[in-house]
Amino acid sequence: MASRKSSSKKTPANPAHAQRAKGAKSAAKAGALEDIRAQIDSIDGQLAALISARARIAQTVGVAKRAAGTAEFYRPEREAAVLRRIIEENEGPLSDEEMVRLFREIMSACLAQQEPLKVAFLGPEGTFTQQAVLKHFGHSVRAIPLAAIDEVFREVESGSADFGVVPIENSTEGTVSHTADMFLLSPLKICGEVELRISQNLMGRMKRLEDIQRVVSHQQSLAQTRGWLNEHLPQVERIPVSSNAEAARRARDEEGTASIGGEVAAEVYGLDILVPEIEDRADNTTRFFVVGRKLLTASGADRTTLLFSARDTLGAGALVRLLEPFARHGVSLSRLESRPSRRKKWDYVFFADVDGHADVPPLATALAEVKQVASLLKVLGSYPRTIL
Repeated sequence: MASRKSSSKKTPANPAHAQRAKGAKSAAKAGALEDIRAQIDSIDGQLAALISARARIAQTVGVAKRAAGTAEFYRPEREAAVLRRIIEENEGPLSDEEMVRLFREIMSACLAQQEPLKVAFLGPEGTFTQQAVLKHFGHSVRAIPLAAIDEVFREVESGSADFGVVPIENSTEGTVSHTADMFLLSPLKICGEVELRISQNLMGRMKRLEDIQRVVSHQQSLAQTRGWLNEHLPQVERIPVSSNAEAARRARDEEGTASIGGEVAAEVYGLDILVPEIEDRADNTTRFFVVGRKLLTASGADRTTLLFSARDTLGAGALVRLLEPFARHGVSLSRLESRPSRRKKWDYVFFADVDGHADVPPLATALAEVKQVASLLKVLGSYPRTIL
């Protein structure tokens, strides 16, 4: 018997029915999207109410401090502890860095309800130091640009500024000696540190690299981009200036002049970024010190910067005698360098960064022993270690 094949043909779809089904699906999606937006609006309302409540409490704290005659509105160690807790409690999807940035801005705005901070920095506007100010203090501070590092110190010493921010070292080019030398004479203390990833950009008003006649920048930026400049602009004159902001101003005003600096400088001076990220090392980072007038209490995760020198009577092995107590008590040193003491020729002092707070063992115990063999021992500051 011949077999019969069953028909597999489908009945043609009704165009009108398919259109109705598609419309129903779109309506369902639109409805779901509206529900999600309603949830976001509700959460935004709750966030706004909570932030306002926090600001009102900050105002109350400010009133209480004034009544008690307390001028310390900003407590770096307290802020550091809050931010560390935020990181510990962060469950995502926002990164720790984003969460810290958001909460720092909230704290900055709330603190301004008590007393806006005045922060002096190595200017002018558009420098990496200004970026460090904003990263550490948020945008609700009064940032005061000054022309030189010693001016920043004097502004804080006189009380005209609450804090100052100055560069201390770069991961590629090393220590900023002018900042280090200021601590030999200044009574100021280190109240914090900021690490800023430095992205160097070639900026100008020209359209082609061939039109560049000269590159101006701070000597540190020129040094950090030496390899790129040698490869891409080997014949172009390089001119060091006092700051990257000054370089950006010249690039704005002079034909044939390009500058090197950060995105902020390009925005402030209206320049185009011709080539981004020309730094020779991808991990190029500058560390800044926050300086103030008082030593801080312990935050639980601190670093201490010391200034010390050995007694002449120690003779050979003097430095070993100074460092031995740190090793014996398990205190780690992350930086050690010498600088001329300015007391007499060929006489040096040592700067050291060590883990821990100067008032808390084991560092406190080690420092008591160092003091016995040192001609000079000065705690420049115990401060919270940088957070992201």
